Amino acid sequence: MNGPFDHLNSVLERNSELERLMADPEVATQHKHYATLAREHSDIAPLVAALVDWNSLGEREAEALDLQQDPDPDMAEMAAEELEAVAAERVKLDEQIRKLLRPKDPNEGRNVILEIRAGTGGDEAAIFANDLLRMYTRFGETNGLKFEMMSSSATEQGGMREVTVLIKGKSAWTHLKHEAGTHRVQRVPVTETQGRVHTSAATVAVLPEAEEVDVQINDNDLRVDVFRASGPGGQSVNTTDSAVRLTHLPSGIVVIQQDEKSQHKNKAKALRVLRARVFELEQRKVSDERAELRRGMVGTGDRSEKIRTYNFPQNRVTDHRAGITQHNLDRVMNGDLQGLLHAVAEYFEAENLALAGS
Repeated sequence: MNGPFDHLNSVLERNSELERLMADPEVATQHKHYATLAREHSDIAPLVAALVDWNSLGEREAEALDLQQDPDPDMAEMAAEELEAVAAERVKLDEQIRKLLRPKDPNEGRNVILEIRAGTGGDEAAIFANDLLRMYTRFGETNGLKFEMMSSSATEQGGMREVTVLIKGKSAWTHLKHEAGTHRVQRVPVTETQGRVHTSAATVAVLPEAEEVDVQINDNDLRVDVFRASGPGGQSVNTTDSAVRLTHLPSGIVVIQQDEKSQHKNKAKALRVLRARVFELEQRKVSDERAELRRGMVGTGDRSEKIRTYNFPQNRVTDHRAGITQHNLDRVMNGDLQGLLHAVAEYFEAENLALAGS
């Protein structure tokens, strides 16, 4: 390899070593060890492929330079075209390799705990919160993500006061990590008799699911309260004390779970959510972000605090961070989020590059 990536020869050597080890029948029987090797091999595969392509460009360039010496003018013209194509591909590959070398998001590959809460706007805000849940669910269905309901609080009008879901899939965090914040909706509510457009809001929190090895929660730091679960309007939906409230005393984080009929299952679900919230809190401390955990992520739920606006009369969706507007709200609400998410991801990537270069 010639050029700026000479120091990455070791990556190609390591890839060859991994392939040799994985082909060893004895290693194949050591399932845990083999899985570790396979994971490393998968992680470096995109970089290896890019480096192989980079090497091939050098070979193509050398052949074209030789061809340029041919007395036949047609052959010399072909060589010039090849050199131009190699130069263009080299620019793209250079950018791709440098991108692959950037530090990875430590939460990449994790499952996500998604929390949606109705903000300002009463019943309409709760209906919008349910619409957002449907939007993300449909997006997940077409992108290989699986949704598991953790807890929910429904309204009589078909809305959601709040809902928490576990989203499973290697790309869950990649897709959804920038969705946290206040989402604002502008439309005529079904309860509006005058046909006036109202503005309501819902907040979204996106938490990386934490494994037990990531966060150690001491039993002495937990207060566990059990009580009887209740449904909309306060009516009892269970005759036993199956609902669970967990309070993490050091941080003050409280999680309530009452969807399951089993107290044991409710506690297990609550622990998953609690672990994710404590994990996020610790990550924020490490990065020296002092904002309060929940408020720092989603704001107050007020209409004026917004990352995105969904305008139904104009079939328009606007992301205020990336400065992008699309007139396909009907498709977005049905889960067609890919274009919007890509634009937001590019915005944050440019922001990170600017910070790294400053």
